[in-house]
Amino acid sequence: MSMKLPFFNNKKINKNEEPELDNIPKHVAIIMDGNGRWAKNRGLPRVAGHKEGMDVVKKVAKTAANCHVEILTLYAFSTENWSRPKSEVDYLLRLPKEFLHIYLPELIENNVKIKTIGNFDVLPEHTKEAVNYAKEKTKDNDGLILNFALNYGSRFEIIQAVKQIISDMNTSGLTMDKLDEHLFSEYLYTTGLTEPDLLIRTSGEQRLSNFLLWQIAYSEFWFTDVLWPDFTEETFMQALYDFQQRKRRYGGL
Repeated sequence: MSMKLPFFNNKKINKNEEPELDNIPKHVAIIMDGNGRWAKNRGLPRVAGHKEGMDVVKKVAKTAANCHVEILTLYAFSTENWSRPKSEVDYLLRLPKEFLHIYLPELIENNVKIKTIGNFDVLPEHTKEAVNYAKEKTKDNDGLILNFALNYGSRFEIIQAVKQIISDMNTSGLTMDKLDEHLFSEYLYTTGLTEPDLLIRTSGEQRLSNFLLWQIAYSEFWFTDVLWPDFTEETFMQALYDFQQRKRRYGGL
C-alpha cells in the first residue's frame, strides 16, 4: 500500500507531526530567492534578508533529514552574483563561515554531510577555510548530504566539462564512441550525486537562473510566492506532498 504525507490542503500543517514516508524525493534542489525583497518590505538593508535566510537553511535541512530526503542542494551563490554591490557580495561570502560557526555542531550531531559544487578556487580564503573545515569534520557522516552551490553557474560547469573531455581525448585515450550521457555527467560538479527529483524556487519567480541545467532534465518543478526568509518547515513539507501526487513518466506512458 502506498503511503502519503498528510493531506495538507484542508488543515493547518503541524511541523512537529511525523509524516508518513513513501515516494519522497531523494534529491531536492532549492533556488532560495527573495531575501532582498523580504528586507525591502520591512525597510531593512538587503543583508538583513540574507541573514534571515541563513537561519531558514538550518530549519529546512532538519526537516529534509526528518523526511528522509537524501540530498539537499541549495543555490547559495551564483556566478552572476558577483555583479551585485561589493558590500553585498562580501556579506554573502561571509555567510558560509557564519552559518557553519553557529550550526556545524548541530549538523554533526544530526549526521549531516557537507558538500559543495561550483568554482570553489576563486572564493575568498575565509570562505574556503570554513567550508573545507566543515567538509572534513562531516566527511564520515552518512545522513543527509547538505550540498551548497557556491560560485555555481551551470553554463560554466558544462563548458568546463567539455574542455576536460577534449583534454582527456588528447591525453588519456578517451574516444568519441565512449562519450554518452552517463560519462558526460561524470565530468560535472555533481558527479557521484543523484539528479534532483524536485526543484523548488521561492519568491514567485519561475525561471532556472542558470542552475543545474543538465541535471534537472527530468526534475519536477515547484514554485511558491513565499519569500525565502518566510519559507517554513510546513511549506517544505507541502512541496513534498505535491511531489507525491505527480506521475513521473520520463517521456513514457
